[in-house]
Amino acid sequence: MKLTWLGHACFALEQDGYIVVTDPYTGVEGYPPLKAKAHEIFCSHHHFDHDAVDYVTLLPEGNSPFTVREVPSFHDDRGGALRGANTIRVFTAGGVSVAHLGDLGHLLSAEQLAAIGKVNGVLVPVGGVYTVDAAGAKAVCEAIGPKWVVPMHYRHAPYGLPNVAGAEDFLRLWPAEQVRRLAGPAFAVTPETAGVLVPAFP
Repeated sequence: MKLTWLGHACFALEQDGYIVVTDPYTGVEGYPPLKAKAHEIFCSHHHFDHDAVDYVTLLPEGNSPFTVREVPSFHDDRGGALRGANTIRVFTAGGVSVAHLGDLGHLLSAEQLAAIGKVNGVLVPVGGVYTVDAAGAKAVCEAIGPKWVVPMHYRHAPYGLPNVAGAEDFLRLWPAEQVRRLAGPAFAVTPETAGVLVPAFP
């Protein structure tokens, strides 16, 4: 499976020429207008920085190699009272399963962990304020137990929401030898991929 970080919490996942895009954004400081193409679009919730579907051009319908599993969660630690619901999605194709946690705002329950199940990778928000912070993100990753992790939804000036933290607090919680800073936004994952992967925005 090939993943491309399109900025903020938005990723393109591609398998056998079929593309899904998650959480397309608009109006996030520093980022240029999103331009993406996909056969399917998924949004974890309906805030402007996660459901800008008009910025994704839909490709002709095809047979998707992805299976998608949805797990209900919340955008805050008060059962959704502050910011509503959030949908975690697990995408599986080519022998790899990836969980996109959306704007997760709390630690996961035993029931949610069981519903997520065994996954290879996790795309996790780390910036705090609207989501779990660095320590919360690390705890969530440890509870899920993936082989690899990609931080998202953080500030990396000039990009990102101005009041959220950067990724460094999260990265410092991992052994330095496990952190891999990538040269670009796109990367391939296999069942053997491991570590904390930090894609670069183009």
